[in-house]
Amino acid sequence: MAEEQQLHWSDVLKKRLENSKKDERSEEEKKTEEMGLFSRFYCEWKGGRDREQSYRTIPRFYYRLPAEDEVLLQKLREESRAVFLQRKSRELLDNEELQSLWFLLDKHQVPPLSGDEAMINYEAYLQVGEKAGPKCRKFFTARVYGKLFHNDPYGRISIMQFFNYVMRKGLDAKLWLHQTRIGLSLYDVAGQGYLRESDLENYILELIPTLPQLDGLEKSFYSFYVCTAVRKFFFFLDPLRTGKIKIQDILACSFLDDLLELRDEELSKESQESNWFSAPSALRVYGQYLNLDKDHNGMLSKEELSRYGTATLTSVFLDRVFQECLTYDGEMDYKTYLDFVLALENRKEPAAIQYIFKLLDMENKGYLNVFSLNFFFRAIQEQMKLHGQEPVSFQDVKDEIFDMVKPKDPYKITLQDLVNSCQGDTVVSILIDLNGFWTYENREVLVTSDGDGHVIDPEDT
Repeated sequence: MAEEQQLHWSDVLKKRLENSKKDERSEEEKKTEEMGLFSRFYCEWKGGRDREQSYRTIPRFYYRLPAEDEVLLQKLREESRAVFLQRKSRELLDNEELQSLWFLLDKHQVPPLSGDEAMINYEAYLQVGEKAGPKCRKFFTARVYGKLFHNDPYGRISIMQFFNYVMRKGLDAKLWLHQTRIGLSLYDVAGQGYLRESDLENYILELIPTLPQLDGLEKSFYSFYVCTAVRKFFFFLDPLRTGKIKIQDILACSFLDDLLELRDEELSKESQESNWFSAPSALRVYGQYLNLDKDHNGMLSKEELSRYGTATLTSVFLDRVFQECLTYDGEMDYKTYLDFVLALENRKEPAAIQYIFKLLDMENKGYLNVFSLNFFFRAIQEQMKLHGQEPVSFQDVKDEIFDMVKPKDPYKITLQDLVNSCQGDTVVSILIDLNGFWTYENREVLVTSDGDGHVIDPEDT
């Protein structure tokens, strides 16, 4: 010890290291221990232990979808979804259960009558809730009772008002939405709350036999009918062309109402003609397609499509259709034709304006300028010359278009400008269709009255 005190501290350290037992661990084992120590002390310093405990209390919210080769997991997921949807379906009240509920309410009415109405107090209300079964339990709450209470001196509520409340909440909109959502969800193969094109096709195909208004359709036409129906959903509800639609969006729009309206056996002729999903409407659209297909090859060329409608669409616009839309060897199939028809027949709708705007925006700049307008209107002027009419000055038309739209930028018209102006249908008609331009140019003549005050139809003049 005395010798160590005389030595320098560095020499003492070297001597002790030489006498210490040699560490026989490998470099990998040393690094593992070092990393373990580092992680432990770092977590303690950052307070990680407390956080790890909190992580254990957070429920799992992400579940990986099974891969294509994980057949067992996919089958398990499909089966569990089917069981879940069946359970949800069983939760809905049917007519027999509603009738049983009415008998229970009537049996537990509490006198005296309020006018002609039977009444029930809160205690009897709870008793009925216990006897009515689990499906009705959600209606027998203090909140519902308080909502229906209207200053009865005995603290009671009307049995009829309560039953109507259950009917309104359980049978009408909510029941329809629940049933329809469950029905659509059965076709949601991915289980992500949306339907792909093939999913919706399967849904409508299996729906056809339940729609009396489609009884007259030949089975050979089913595939064309399904294609016609599905395109309307995807044209308006999938503007970004992702190939899928949210089930919520399907329920929120009116298209499903129009489709299910075909359950009415006494649907008027006028209603059928105005309903895209009716048999007459589908046959009309498909018939037009066949009439345009002069060479009977099942596809439409630009020349064949030029005879669409009144045959007054400009060649420049049709060129853009075949440049931008999906074609096969320069010809259009029925599905692409349906998008074209939906756009032209619904020009006031934002989705239709978006479709046509993309065709007018040749340089994909996101706006139309004077050059774009002039490019398309020149074709209108050429058609006017062919029909022996004096061409209208582009400057006048250009000024009128900008006055109608009132764009944020006085030199550019964006898609949003067209939609916001509520004049988008008029503007696109002026630029792509001679008949549309003529209708706009003679708008004051068309809305004239005869001596009896009747509006004169331009086709009768």
